[in-house]
Amino acid sequence: MSTYRTPSLKNTAAFTLVELMVSMAISLAVLAAIAGTFTVQTRQNSAEEQVGQMQQNVRGALDLMIREIHMAGYKPAGGSFNGIQTSSATTLRIKLDLDSSGVETDGTTDDISYTFDSSAGLITRTLNNTASSATLADNVTAFSFTYLDANGASTTTNTAVRRITINITARTAKPDPGYSINNGYRTYQISADVTPPNLPL
Repeated sequence: MSTYRTPSLKNTAAFTLVELMVSMAISLAVLAAIAGTFTVQTRQNSAEEQVGQMQQNVRGALDLMIREIHMAGYKPAGGSFNGIQTSSATTLRIKLDLDSSGVETDGTTDDISYTFDSSAGLITRTLNNTASSATLADNVTAFSFTYLDANGASTTTNTAVRRITINITARTAKPDPGYSINNGYRTYQISADVTPPNLPL
């Protein structure tokens, strides 16, 4: 007759309390490192996305202005209007006859104004001198026009303008906590020179 013997626990492998605590500490350290890396990467990706949106915002606005200002004074059917109607540091109004009707104000894009709203940080575009404006670019901190005559000298006379320099400075929509300059806002500056070929020599 066989008898049942209770197995001895003396040789059973087990973790001690100290070993468990050390393992938990190591695991927590690894998790903290992973979480920190993820946070840094997320913040960096967000900052890069903000910068990309800012640059695209400003470049799109500048590209449209360049193309339209380049057409200032265009009048294939004749006419006596001047291509530059208003020229100040923050406002430019141009006229052109895109539909070749001989009248520079009857088309939907024959009379175009660009204005900087510094309080709202917006560049706006207005058609045919109406009260309704569309936003070209937002989060703009500085925007200006500079006007030069045929000799390259600065001018404030509309009929003397031959070249226009556009300067835009924009910032990201949100601050980056990891960027210590400018209260966390990254900025982008761009400029362009436009010489409308349809302005009188």
